[in-house]
Amino acid sequence: MDLQETVQGMLSTDYRERFKAEYQQLAIRCDRLKQFLLKIESDETVKHDCPESLLQAQYYTMCEYLHILEQRSIIEHIKL
Repeated sequence: MDLQETVQGMLSTDYRERFKAEYQQLAIRCDRLKQFLLKIESDETVKHDCPESLLQAQYYTMCEYLHILEQRSIIEHIKL
């Protein structure tokens, strides 16, 4: 899935559809950041201005938020 494919959900008047789109967007971003971190680890020549430790902290925080959304989806009976 691509971020552009989630736009319709984000524009929905149904909060459940917006919730699903938010979850999908976050999952995509988490995956992309993870891939970037793996690239940094495997290739020291990869250019980036931000300290790797900060990028890792961002990744772990995003993953925690993803987990919170998963828990909420169970409570609110929203199928992701």
